[in-house]
Amino acid sequence: MSEEAVVERPTTVNLAEEYEASGVREVLEDLDRELIGLSPVKLRIRETAALLLVDKARREMGLSQETPTLHMSFTGNPGTGKTTVARMMAGLLHRLGYVRKGHLVSVTRDDLVGQYIGHTAPKTKEVLKKAMGGVLFIDEAYYLYKPDNERDYGQEAIEILLQVMENNRDDLVVIMAGYADRMDKFFSANPGFRSRIAHHIDFPDYTDGELLRISQTMLDGQNYALDDGAEAAMQEYIAKRRAQPHFANARSIRNALDRARLRQANRLFTEANGPLDSTALSTITEDDIRASRVFSGGLDVDKAPMQEAAE
Repeated sequence: MSEEAVVERPTTVNLAEEYEASGVREVLEDLDRELIGLSPVKLRIRETAALLLVDKARREMGLSQETPTLHMSFTGNPGTGKTTVARMMAGLLHRLGYVRKGHLVSVTRDDLVGQYIGHTAPKTKEVLKKAMGGVLFIDEAYYLYKPDNERDYGQEAIEILLQVMENNRDDLVVIMAGYADRMDKFFSANPGFRSRIAHHIDFPDYTDGELLRISQTMLDGQNYALDDGAEAAMQEYIAKRRAQPHFANARSIRNALDRARLRQANRLFTEANGPLDSTALSTITEDDIRASRVFSGGLDVDKAPMQEAAE
């Protein structure tokens, strides 16, 4: 009889070296560089990275055999960076060896639930197949559960998801996202999800100052800039827009800037009497911002989620 091979395990671990070698530093630096604010979220991501590094070391030393449950819940209002952080989390999990590919598949109810008998299971299974080896991000996950509709097939998708989250947790991480109060009701009605989700991260709204910095960063990325008057007008816009319904943080700011660029283009087209230099083509003025309906008591309507519009 041949003797069983003896696995030699390390007796010590250098977490600083593991941190550098794994590439976790790059992911966390990207998190700081690409996202303004969100200090509580960044702290939780760093804590999670540290936990995963330590857990990886424990398994390599034979101190643990279990694959940790890494399914997560991201709660917060729209436009607070949940999808962006989910994408970075996928990269982090890949670098640490918890998922094979490290890609993100982002879906909503419509991608999982069919409209007739026999349609939901194939749709859900196809999404899960694409997400294997990475992270599945389900936005507004509570829309999967509609107990008042007898013809709704969301429960079928839920049952498939629960099975895969349990049986394939070494090859797939599921992140469920949405408003905090609705997610809490969703988990209360579906305890199977609550028991399978170990990490809950709440995303706070951005402050007015952070939103102004976000607007400047968005414009910088497209080689635009606010002049002095436009910057003050943007500050006022943010305060007024925040007080209106359906405010969506950075998403609302992006939409506002898109509208300002439209006004700038129309202004240049209709008013220019000669050649335009790069400064003229790249400057958003106070008038471009103040032309928003918000300043006259109107509402800048952001694109509402499909489910919201259908209610």
